Amino acid sequence: MNITWHPHLTRLSAPRHGRLVLLALLAAFLLSIASSTAFPQRAFAAATWASVAPMNAARKLFTMTVLPNGKVLVAGGKTWVYTASAEVYDPNANTWTTVASMHTARAYHTATLLPNGKVLVAGGGSNSSLLASAEVYDPNANTWTTVASMNTGRYSHTATLLPSGKVLVAGGQNSGGPLTSAEVY
Repeated sequence: MNITWHPHLTRLSAPRHGRLVLLALLAAFLLSIASSTAFPQRAFAAATWASVAPMNAARKLFTMTVLPNGKVLVAGGKTWVYTASAEVYDPNANTWTTVASMHTARAYHTATLLPNGKVLVAGGGSNSSLLASAEVYDPNANTWTTVASMNTGRYSHTATLLPSGKVLVAGGQNSGGPLTSAEVY
């Protein structure tokens, strides 16, 4: 079916529920795209879940960051207590390796891969403490370095790498409730 536009048609004398027609056309268009071979349905149709090796330490409220070498850094979190521990998953070998621990135990934090391949971990909470502290993991040296603290302690915030290479941290919560503040590292 070919649809062409005719700008010379005159205006209708009464409303004709154009929104419903527009929605129907939009739905038909989206369905035609979804059923076309250009849409990558096959990638989703064949996807399944498979178990992999378990982490070395049980944890929740942690971060996972894909490193430039394809391995995955897991940092912090908590079980019954907050932890500073970290480990790296190698998807090729299906193994977990314990790596250097952070300086500060934390959960509800963020972890952002920096352009230099290092990982910035910021904020979070630990044992009833609100954290403004930040540290950077160097996967090549397997070390954590304490860096300048954020201006505002926060947890459950977001951190986004900007095109400039800086990291924008925004929102989250502190003891006063949800935050609107933002800052850049």
